[in-house]
Order: sequence, then structure tokens, then C-alpha cells
Amino acid sequence: MSKKPHLDLSRRERQIMLVLFENGPSTAQQVLEGLPEPPSYSAVRTMLRLLEEKGQLTHHQEGPRYVYTPVVSREKAQKSALRQTVQSFFDNSVEQAMATLIGMDDLPQRDEALDRLEQMIQKARNEGR
Repeated sequence: MSKKPHLDLSRRERQIMLVLFENGPSTAQQVLEGLPEPPSYSAVRTMLRLLEEKGQLTHHQEGPRYVYTPVVSREKAQKSALRQTVQSFFDNSVEQAMATLIGMDDLPQRDEALDRLEQMIQKARNEGR
């Protein structure tokens, strides 16, 4: 069975990917500056190299620096992360995951979010026919 690279990202690796998704192509120094409670510069360089080995990043050289870019789109990474969360915490049940989200009454703009979800569900039903 082949190992899916998105499944074995550490918390810090996910934070690095988020910095790259938010800021676009970045140097190791720029990634370091975007991290909460950043580790050392050499630790960031090591993690960037590991992410590249895992197939998550690519780089090109600009002068003496490497500039890193995610290989997959943010949307694809979101779907992948959500799929893993549903599998891990909700016994692969989309219904359980949605019920948990819908039941969270501390969400900002909850009523508007529920209205949008209702529209999305109706659209998905119509497209499935």
C-alpha cells in the first residue's frame, strides 16, 4: 500500500504549509517569520527539505536562496486534511462530522453559515440527479 504524503505531516509541517499557502512562494527566512513560536532557522530549513521529500513542496533558486512553493493547491490540501479528519475522528462518517459542525453554537455568523450549508446541500442533491 502506498503512503499518502498528506497523512504524515507534523503540526509544524502543517503550519509551514499554511504560511506558504497564505504568502505564496517564500524563502526559509520568510517561512520562519510567518510561524507562531518559530523554531531555529536550521530547523525550518530541515522541515522544508522534508516537506519537499514528502512531495509537498518544490523549490527554485533565486540568487543564493531557495524559494519554496507548495506542489498541491490549498483547496486540494484542505480536502485531503478534512478527509483524514473525518476518517480519524468520525469513523469515516461525513454525517457525524457535519452534525458536529452544525452543533457548534459558538461559530461566528452561525445562522448565515447554516443557510449557506443548506443551499450547498440542495445544490449537491440537484446535481446528483
